[in-house]
Amino acid sequence: LEAAVDADRAAVETAKVQLSYCYMYSPMDGRVGSLLVYEGNLVRLNDPTAMITINQINPINVSFSLPEQNLPEIKKRMAATVLKVQAIIPESEDRPEEGNLTFIDNAVDRTTGTIRLKGGFVNSNRRLWPGQFVRIVLTLSSQPDAIVIPSQAIQTGQDGEHVFVLKSDSVVELRPVVVSRTLGTESIVEKGLAPGEKVVTDGQFLLGPGTKVQVKKEVQS
Repeated sequence: LEAAVDADRAAVETAKVQLSYCYMYSPMDGRVGSLLVYEGNLVRLNDPTAMITINQINPINVSFSLPEQNLPEIKKRMAATVLKVQAIIPESEDRPEEGNLTFIDNAVDRTTGTIRLKGGFVNSNRRLWPGQFVRIVLTLSSQPDAIVIPSQAIQTGQDGEHVFVLKSDSVVELRPVVVSRTLGTESIVEKGLAPGEKVVTDGQFLLGPGTKVQVKKEVQS
C-alpha cells in the first residue's frame, strides 16, 4: 500500500509539472498588444512568429539622437552629475515629462554623424506611449541670473564683439561684450552688460558713439 501511495504521489507531482508547461509568464510588467496566434495554432520552440508583443509602459525609455559634436560635452557633464531630460508631448507642451539620461550608445552612427541616447522616465501617469513621437530637451547645465539679449544686437568689429547700449538721455554708447553662449536668436553675455540695460537691435550700421536715437515702439496689429 505504501508503494502505491508513493506512486500516486509521484504521478501527482508529474501532473503538476506538466500543467506548469501550459502557462507562460512575461519577464516584465507591461501592456499586451494584438494577439498574433489563436487557439488551435501550432506553437513551437523558437518559432519566428511571436505569440504576442508586450511593451513596458512604466518605467519607459525614450530614444533620441544628437550630433556627435555634442558628445564630449555630454560625457563631461554626465560624469559630474545626473543629466535631466524632458519629453515634450506635442498636444500638451506646457506639461513635459521629467526623466534622466540613462544611456549613451557605444558608437557614433557614421551614416548620420549622430550618437544615440536614451532617457528614462517613471511615466506613472502613462502619458508616454511606445512608438509615440515626442520632442526631447537635454539639460547639460543651468546658469541662473544670466544676462540674455537678442543675438542681432551683437556686432563684430576689429576689437571683437560689441553692442550699442541705450543710455537714459537716448544717446548710445559703444560697449565691448563677452558672449559665452549663443542659442538660436538669443545670446548670453558674460561681461559688458548689467541687468536692465537696453541694447540696440536694428540699424547699428548708422550709429556711432554718442549718437542720439529715437526708440520706436512696436505697432500693434
